[in-house]
Amino acid sequence: MTRTLRRPTIRLATIALLLAGALAGGAGVVPAHADTKIGYLDSARIFQDYKVAQEAQQRFDRQVQGWRDEASEKEKTVAALRTEVRDQSPILSSARRQEKEDALQKAINDYEQFIQDVWGPDGRASQENQRATKSIVDEIRQVVEKLANDKGIELVLDSASGGIIYADHTLDMTGDVLNELNTRATSTSGAGH
Repeated sequence: MTRTLRRPTIRLATIALLLAGALAGGAGVVPAHADTKIGYLDSARIFQDYKVAQEAQQRFDRQVQGWRDEASEKEKTVAALRTEVRDQSPILSSARRQEKEDALQKAINDYEQFIQDVWGPDGRASQENQRATKSIVDEIRQVVEKLANDKGIELVLDSASGGIIYADHTLDMTGDVLNELNTRATSTSGAGH
């Protein structure tokens, strides 16, 4: 009955895909002219170096640890009841043995339901991950759009998605995006938020 609990994290690959989709804005075709200005960024680096993303990751990690602790307690209860049933079964009346087995089954069901509720496909971990990721991706998208407009860039690609094989480093907007995001975060936190 031992289950290995995986450590959910805000997944950068998912974030890169979300960010790429948000940046594309549904504009499937890029104008085919030679003077199209293109830029790129590294969303993985942005999430690694953006302090708001780091704080969101830390909050998420604390939530996950709380869920792990709760799951561990439920698992200990199952193990204790299983040992009780095994060790006491020969000396218990059939009614009392059935009571113990029912309690064990209820504890197993409670544990499995908790695992599914937290780590299942639509569980609390996934929902919290999406909630935290969405707000950060939205903010990054706003900054990228602003900087791209300021620089006259018509297309921004994400190198973290693996679609860029080579690009001149002067087209990399990652540092500019990080500077703008961290400046915004500093001014927001300084304003009492």
